[in-house]
Amino acid sequence: MSTGRLNITTSGMVAIVATICATTIDGIAPINLFNVSLEPNSALAQGVDEQTNIQVYQRASPAVVSIEAGDTTGSGSIISPDGLVLTNAHVVQGSQTVRVILADGRPLQAEVVAFDRNNLDLAVVKIPNQRNLPTIQFAQNPVQVGQRAFAIGNPFGRFQGTFTVGIVSRIDGDRGLIQTDAAINFGNSGGPLLNSQGELIGVNSAIFTDSLSGGNIGIGFAIAIDRVLPFLADVQARRAPRTAVRREASSGALRPQPLVLNGSLLTGRLDHRSNILPFDNSFFDLYIFEGRAGQRVQIDMISEQINPYLILLNSQGQEIAQDNDSGSAANSQIIVTLPGDGIYLLMANSYEAGQAGAYRLRAQVTTASVGNSSNGANFILQQQGILSSRDAKLPSDGSLFTAYSFEGRTGQSVTINLASPDFDPFLAVLDPDGRIIAQNDDISQTDNNSQLTLTLSRTGTYQVIVNAFGSDGRGRYMLTIR
Repeated sequence: MSTGRLNITTSGMVAIVATICATTIDGIAPINLFNVSLEPNSALAQGVDEQTNIQVYQRASPAVVSIEAGDTTGSGSIISPDGLVLTNAHVVQGSQTVRVILADGRPLQAEVVAFDRNNLDLAVVKIPNQRNLPTIQFAQNPVQVGQRAFAIGNPFGRFQGTFTVGIVSRIDGDRGLIQTDAAINFGNSGGPLLNSQGELIGVNSAIFTDSLSGGNIGIGFAIAIDRVLPFLADVQARRAPRTAVRREASSGALRPQPLVLNGSLLTGRLDHRSNILPFDNSFFDLYIFEGRAGQRVQIDMISEQINPYLILLNSQGQEIAQDNDSGSAANSQIIVTLPGDGIYLLMANSYEAGQAGAYRLRAQVTTASVGNSSNGANFILQQQGILSSRDAKLPSDGSLFTAYSFEGRTGQSVTINLASPDFDPFLAVLDPDGRIIAQNDDISQTDNNSQLTLTLSRTGTYQVIVNAFGSDGRGRYMLTIR
């Protein structure tokens, strides 16, 4: 990434937004991933945001439906005037016909006509004898971390047309997933995730919940539009199967198992009895442990039978870290300093759908707490990774990037290092509003690695963008935040 691509203005009002609404002030940086808003008037900005919300809802909501399939309720998007409706497979699986309730309240019968042949949580139903139904348009521009996201659906099967607003928190290019903090609850499954133009960028598919209420705790997933379009092409060409090949997790499987941070080796197995991620049909086991702020924790997942994948979340469902193959022999390893006291959730996952096999899991505290450390290595995050063709690309030059998040507090001083033996790193930091607050290409004329030291102005979730300088940049890297 060239330094000219991230245009930090004197007002500091730089936002990562993939698609800018027509009412936003023009001021676009040389690359269209990062669009610049120069409006200092907060009241005017609030009015623009409010108007965008209204326009998105007015544009998209007429094409969002509620779906009833037996005892299951969900949502869907009308994608053709003659009555094709896109939804989740788990909403309609096991039914040949379903009841579709339009935005104007009309109930109509529909036939389940297609499921994804690659086991994604996607299905299409057809409302017969229709010619002029409203439709949702598909987004043409790539989705980017930090852009605004909107969800419309029927939460809990009782509140059709509910509209919620958030941002794109993370993009998992490997799995074709969009993570968002827009409130998504049961019954939203199959509904649209939208951009600021009211265009579909994903199909809402899963949430993380607390164990008591079943409500959203700040992390939801949508199947990205680039995975949806091949499925719809299969539907159009009549290649999509009419029956689902997906499997459901056994009842009670979602209960987390206790994990002790003492370095002992725990054995497990992923198979048809495990939890199933609905968006990609991969198996996972869920673990829970109690941590303290400043604890430096190392978690290893080792297997000769599957490709391990680890995801660490806090009690609010916010991602702390994830890893595919930072450990030896393509195993998974997370090394992270816990940002706060409380409960943490660990997902021990397989990288690909349907992978089954045994694994070993080890979790341990590796250093003293922050404040008791004598060596100054108080890591908030220490993450090894590989920038590869599976990661997202900047549309202007094709350079690869990925994003990490950490919890910061007002007045906290952090130093961020990005080093790579394989490519020229570029580093950027976004504040909780998605504005770029710092960026760096080279530490010096003789050191191509990147480093930033900054004092955080507010408490919240910050994003760190790991990027390669040119389109051919890829390979290993080490990211540390302390």
